[in-house]
Amino acid sequence: RFSRKSDLAFGTTGTDESFEREYMEMRNGSLLEGFPEYVGYEGRAVEIRLFEVGLVPGLLQTPDYARAVAYGDVERGAITYEQADQRVEFLARRQEALVRSQPPMVFVVMDESCLHQAVGGPEVMNAQLRRLEEMAARPNWIIQVAPFSMGARRSFYLPVYLLTMADRSIIAYAESQAQGYVERETSVVAPMFTAYHQMQGESLSKAASAAKISKLRKGTP
Repeated sequence: RFSRKSDLAFGTTGTDESFEREYMEMRNGSLLEGFPEYVGYEGRAVEIRLFEVGLVPGLLQTPDYARAVAYGDVERGAITYEQADQRVEFLARRQEALVRSQPPMVFVVMDESCLHQAVGGPEVMNAQLRRLEEMAARPNWIIQVAPFSMGARRSFYLPVYLLTMADRSIIAYAESQAQGYVERETSVVAPMFTAYHQMQGESLSKAASAAKISKLRKGTP
C-alpha cells in the first residue's frame, strides 16, 4: 500500500521505476517474471486449466513436496534458503485463495512424468499421491493424466495455465526456463484453449486417471 501511494505522489505509477515494481521484485524476486501478475488473476478466476510436465502442479502440491522442490533449487545454487521458504509460503497463499464460498472449477492435465518424478523420497511421494487422490474426489476438480503413449499427439510440451474470469474473459500464462509471460489477447489465448481441450480428449478419463494414481501409490513403499 505504501509503495502504491508513493507512486501516486511521485507520478511513477506503472513505470519501470515505480516503487510498487521495486517492492514486488524484492518480495517475489525468486519467482519468474510475470508469475506474480498471473497469480493475481488466478485468485479471482472462475475456471482454472493447468497443464504440467515433470512436477505435480503447484496448486496440488503438499507442503513437503513443495519444500523438496524449492530446496532442490537451493542445492543447485539457483536460490537461497530464504527464497525457497518464500516460494513455499507463496504457494500456500495461492492454494488458500481457492478455498472460498464459490470455488473455481479446476481442470488439471498432468503429463505422466509428473507421477514418476522422484521428489523428496518415498514418504513425500506417497503423501503427494494421496493428496492427488483426495483432490480428484472433489466435485470442482477434474484431474487427468496425459499418458506417455499419447506421444506426438500432445498439444503442449511446456507448462501452460489458462484462466476464465467472472466476465468470461480469458487469460493465459506460459513459461520457459528463464521467464514467464501473461497473455490477455483473445486471438492468442483462444487457440490455446482449443489445444487444451484437444489434449483433455486424448488424456485418460477422470476415473482412469484416479485409478492410475491409486495403483502407483499402492506400489510406493
